[in-house]
Amino acid sequence: MEHDVDVIVVGGGHNGLTCAAYLAEAGQRVLVLEGRDIVGGNTVTEELTLPGWRHDSCSSAHVVIQSNPMLLHDELGLKSRYGLTYLVTDPAVVLPVEGGDALIIHPDVEATAANIARYSEADAVALRQMMADWHGGLKVAHAYVQAGLEPPDTPSTAAYMALRQRSAWDVVMTTFEHPLTQRALMWMSFATIQPPTRPGTGALPAAIVAGRLGFGWTTPVGGSDALPKALVAHLEDHGGSVVTGAWVSQYLVEDGRCVGVRCADGRTFRAAKAVVAGSHLATIPSALDVETSLTEAAQRWRPGLSVFAVHFALRDHPTYRSADGPMVAVAGGLGSPEGLILQVNAALEGECDLTSPWLLMVDSTVVDPDRAPGAVFKFLTIAPELYQGAPWTSEQAEAYADELVRFARRHITGLEEENVLARRVESPTTIAAHNGANIGGSCHGGEFHLDDGTIIPGWLDVRTDVAGLYLTGSTSHPGGSVSGRPGRNAARELLKDLLGDASSVMTTP
Repeated sequence: MEHDVDVIVVGGGHNGLTCAAYLAEAGQRVLVLEGRDIVGGNTVTEELTLPGWRHDSCSSAHVVIQSNPMLLHDELGLKSRYGLTYLVTDPAVVLPVEGGDALIIHPDVEATAANIARYSEADAVALRQMMADWHGGLKVAHAYVQAGLEPPDTPSTAAYMALRQRSAWDVVMTTFEHPLTQRALMWMSFATIQPPTRPGTGALPAAIVAGRLGFGWTTPVGGSDALPKALVAHLEDHGGSVVTGAWVSQYLVEDGRCVGVRCADGRTFRAAKAVVAGSHLATIPSALDVETSLTEAAQRWRPGLSVFAVHFALRDHPTYRSADGPMVAVAGGLGSPEGLILQVNAALEGECDLTSPWLLMVDSTVVDPDRAPGAVFKFLTIAPELYQGAPWTSEQAEAYADELVRFARRHITGLEEENVLARRVESPTTIAAHNGANIGGSCHGGEFHLDDGTIIPGWLDVRTDVAGLYLTGSTSHPGGSVSGRPGRNAARELLKDLLGDASSVMTTP
């Protein structure tokens, strides 16, 4: 049919589906085209090791999205009507300490401050003040910026903008005095995989720590794919549809306007009103037959820091040592601030440094046991995109994973060979192959390098210079992570153009 739908959304990641769901809620006829055989992008849950063991392939915690009005106010009814359920974990994160103790981060400011006070009363006071400042106005400005909107002209906004200009390293190291507190705050500040010494990351410590103190290690019941499943249910309930196995290879432009897409298998789909591209921005210009400023945007894109993952199927849960004895936790963190800098700098130079690497350890089955008959466990860290200038071999990846295991065994129990039933190692090379949107092994959408030296995690403009073509996905503002913001932002701007405003389906910001 010439105009079978109003809007085509390319890409069935959580942002593409978020955009589609809002458009459908507003009465638009929406079609989502997903290139893979499953929807979800980097919010998928798969049997990566053994049958019956459901692993989150990429994202595991859905913390950032909790402050998105989509969930905060349940704007689409994903929780109340479509079964999306989240668990706030306590502890939020366990950070092992040499000597058999651990610093425990709870989803509670006072409880966490009390733990920090064991090492530094001044740092406990500083944490309380950081959170008071955040909830006293900084988070409002942050919400507007994440939404791509102009924040209100207030002293808090001015303070937030000044904070953003600093680096996470500077903020943490000047705010806190004890090495253990600095380690904990720096570890959490790196959650979005941005170099901590980079100017522009200064709001991350407060933003990310506020998320952990408010929502713990927010775990979706059933797996990370619970989010896209709820979004698909909403979309279909509102007359929309999803087609998988539909890899878009070309955006169709007629008389200067994007009117549809062509898939790699030759199928063509047309839209009456607009096309929303959730494709990786670096690939969009080559899929257009017209000159566009997106070419310059694509040329500015870099993968940034690539990720490295190891998925384990374990007989029993790993345990962390603490002053109160062995304990299990959904999330644990290892690595010193100095080790993180060495690791980041080495990775950016194409080298490896595991002196004291940043390492995230996740065991979602602690709170969601139905995912497997044992423990589903994961390592996540960073690594150079290429190993010694070439794609990673399986042997090199296995050796890197072995080093991470040796490092972790110094602090946790449960990674002994007799407890490991299977493991799957994912280097930047295989991560890119597993999901074509993860170019360069970057699961966070990479970054854009501007002329003035500024580096931004997502392209700022939802609209393009091709009429009818809009942007979403992890390469759009505000970048990667499970935030749903790129999807909601794109839907808001498109609905403004189609209907005059988006107030019928969303609040501000």
